[in-house]
Amino acid sequence: MKRTRWSNQLAFILAAIGSAVGLGNIWKFPYIAGENGGGAFVLVYLVCIAAIGIPIFIAELFIGQHAQCNAVAAFEKLTSKGTPWRVSGWIGVLAAFLILSFYSVVGGWVLSFLTKGIANRFVGQPAEVVRGYMASIIGDAKASIFWHTVFMAIVIGIVIMGIKDGVERWNKVLMPGFFALLVALFVRAAFLPGFPLALTFLFAPDTSRLTAAGILEAVGHSFFTLSVGMGAIITYGSYLGEKQELPRIAFLIGLADTLVAMIAGVVIFSIVFSAGLKPEAGPTLMFQTLPVLFASMAGGYYIAVAFFLLVLFAAVTSAVSLLEVVVAYVDEHWNLNRTKGTLLVGGVIYTLGLLCATSNNLLSHVTVLGYNFFSLFDTVSSNYLLPIGGLLISLFYGWVLGKKAIRSTLGAHADSPFWLHSLLWCARILAPVGVFLVLLNSILPGGILALLGIASER
Repeated sequence: MKRTRWSNQLAFILAAIGSAVGLGNIWKFPYIAGENGGGAFVLVYLVCIAAIGIPIFIAELFIGQHAQCNAVAAFEKLTSKGTPWRVSGWIGVLAAFLILSFYSVVGGWVLSFLTKGIANRFVGQPAEVVRGYMASIIGDAKASIFWHTVFMAIVIGIVIMGIKDGVERWNKVLMPGFFALLVALFVRAAFLPGFPLALTFLFAPDTSRLTAAGILEAVGHSFFTLSVGMGAIITYGSYLGEKQELPRIAFLIGLADTLVAMIAGVVIFSIVFSAGLKPEAGPTLMFQTLPVLFASMAGGYYIAVAFFLLVLFAAVTSAVSLLEVVVAYVDEHWNLNRTKGTLLVGGVIYTLGLLCATSNNLLSHVTVLGYNFFSLFDTVSSNYLLPIGGLLISLFYGWVLGKKAIRSTLGAHADSPFWLHSLLWCARILAPVGVFLVLLNSILPGGILALLGIASER
């Protein structure tokens, strides 16, 4: 059966950007940059994107493009049937499965806050009321389940339509809309009094504020932000034609992903500094700190609606790529049609997500290894499955497929010693070592810094 193809390169780029650009760019990057001193952290992060994130991204693209099949079968097709390297694909499918189960709950929170913004529930409200919205949705099982249901229904609906009529078509709508909203928010932020401070904070490196813990966090986030290690890029790459230039595509997607994180950081810190607050607000920044600030800003109603609509677009496009990983495997492995496969997989993930939606209310008394279900799925996937998957993919590409694959990847630049050896040694050494350090930091009690006797306080 002839494999589905993206209509053109732009369609793929928009879909891949949609996969990469998610809550990690808008929610996580600003708050970890704030916690780690800003500019110096950003500088280390950019270096890690180039040396770790993009090489693994290229590796996944190559595997998908040349295998032309799902993330598990791809490793067998490129080596031999039954190869132990197929565990990399299994890890990706499992990671995508677990991540979407709790990511959908967070996507539901975003939907809830968007509706509150549209209903004008921020502007004019006391700060304690606005801050209480987050606790109210987390603590209310019915609300959490309802918004989780709505979000998963949107994602399943898009994926069930297929690559061209679903994933591709909706990314063509959502991603331009996302960038339009981001630019509009950036322009608005430029007129805020905190805008110059935000630029200085993010782009004027102060190495005295960077710690060893911050460096490790920059390494980890540079890897996670591009959606590598979960099979999404292998799956999307499998719908590519065989003559597409992978390094250029990877660079464009990496650049877009990084620019989104930087612009989102400028917008958010412009608002934070304008209100005279400190940037170390932590994980509550998006759902508690910003809504309070929207409530007191001129034009706060429109900014709140635009912001949460922006976040929703990012969450939906990333969630679609996660579901597509598992659906592609199930459809091809069990020979199911897309509708049955999507409903089956989406239904199981939705059911698993109910555990996450109720882990802070109805099931708050239930823990596994000291974690509630939401934290357990997050920890297992983010701290273990993704680093292991990314590490194996990088080693597979750099050492098993080796120089021949890298020459094929580089195309017209294959005879350039600089590009050949740069990509070869990033794939073989720099990327695996970086990801291994992140994995080791998760496994060791207290992390690498505790093992080395280095203080991790920021």
